[in-house]
Amino acid sequence: MHVLLKFSRAVDWLNAQIGKYIIWLILASTVISGINAAVRKLFNMSSNAFLEVQWYLFAASFLIAAGYTLLNQEHVKIDVISSRLSKTKQIWIDIIGFAFFLTPVCLAILWYGIPFFLQGYRSGEMSNNAGGLIRWPVYAMIPIGFTLLMLQGWSELIKRIAFLQGRIEDPTQKHVEKTAEEELAESIRRLAEAQNKTNAG
Repeated sequence: MHVLLKFSRAVDWLNAQIGKYIIWLILASTVISGINAAVRKLFNMSSNAFLEVQWYLFAASFLIAAGYTLLNQEHVKIDVISSRLSKTKQIWIDIIGFAFFLTPVCLAILWYGIPFFLQGYRSGEMSNNAGGLIRWPVYAMIPIGFTLLMLQGWSELIKRIAFLQGRIEDPTQKHVEKTAEEELAESIRRLAEAQNKTNAG
């Protein structure tokens, strides 16, 4: 288990680093969209390349950040039932999900996605749109994204098994730092409580 936990920490670190930088692709997509709209309105000209690079960047941010999203437990869950169960049962639901649902789905997508990417890469497939881009870079996002997602799923699986064995703390607890606004509200609350105690005394 010690080796598996080291693997888990390495995967967590990898997806955390990727997530920190991949978010900039959304900004890039937004800037390109704004420039494209401005050029089209001001000069009555545009290019399909501008449109396609936007969804290339969005696809990259969406797929490559899937593992990062899982690391931070931000994927959509249906907690109506599981929230009423004991922590042990919740952990077992996660274990079954990662082992028997997430992993097979990722493997199936990689089984078809890798040849799909390789075919596009070898053929140099281009967009059918006039002025469109080459397609293989966006096809590459499929195997990259689902590999990272599967690795993160294995990391989460390891952490939950380790938790059941009493080796680590609850991996489902979010450790989110307070925002500046929350810290300000907390300091105001503490100040108000101190003043109330002074007035009461």
